[in-house]
Amino acid sequence: MTRAVKYLIPIIASVLITVACTNSKSGQMSEEIQKFNQRAQFPDSVKPEETITFDFENYAAGQLPEDWSEYYAGSGSTEWKIVEDIGNKVMAQLYSDNPNNHFNVTVNNNITAQDMVLSVRLKGVTGNHDQGGGFVWRFSDKDNYYVVRANPLEDNVVLYKVENGKRTDLPLVGKGKTYGVDVEPLGNGWNTLKLVVKDDLFSVFLNNKELFTVQDNTFTEAGKVGFWTKADAVTYFDDFEIKKFD
Repeated sequence: MTRAVKYLIPIIASVLITVACTNSKSGQMSEEIQKFNQRAQFPDSVKPEETITFDFENYAAGQLPEDWSEYYAGSGSTEWKIVEDIGNKVMAQLYSDNPNNHFNVTVNNNITAQDMVLSVRLKGVTGNHDQGGGFVWRFSDKDNYYVVRANPLEDNVVLYKVENGKRTDLPLVGKGKTYGVDVEPLGNGWNTLKLVVKDDLFSVFLNNKELFTVQDNTFTEAGKVGFWTKADAVTYFDDFEIKKFD
């Protein structure tokens, strides 16, 4: 055996051991994520206690329905209304002159839930600072709630908590702090956002594709649900469905 071969053998062995360990850790991580995802889903045998849907067709255009309330945080304003969109009524956030530190929220006054499945179609219409939007849940007031949003300017989906007015993006199960995930271009058309909330686990789907799961126990009590946008984003929401599992 040549001296060169003798020199290479321990190096090759070290590389093989490292690869094996990495694959082992990757397999363990994959199994961990699968277990979290299983825990975060509702079994088919468990049916929702109540399913509520909003297509907004029965509401009068040009005003915010009486059973909804609007909130905002930041140095601006907010304007939630029912509007016509090519013959179809939608819920819209229309105020387009907000700075980047501004949050717009509307929630239904009559619905509270702890565990749930939310789904909605949303369309980012305009916005220079921000576009798109998403859900709020376990909402107690304008400074305390969870939010997940899809942003066509950044082409990503991120889940946050807003606690005492401070917004913080939350780490993903199995991936850590990544600022959500990047997605295929959202464009200015309709996209479907879905969220499964079960105990302290929140699983996010976009256009029928599962993106990630987050685990957090900051807000554990039932709260209101609704929609969220940021800054100057003009956004339409339609076909909102709430399945309550409380």
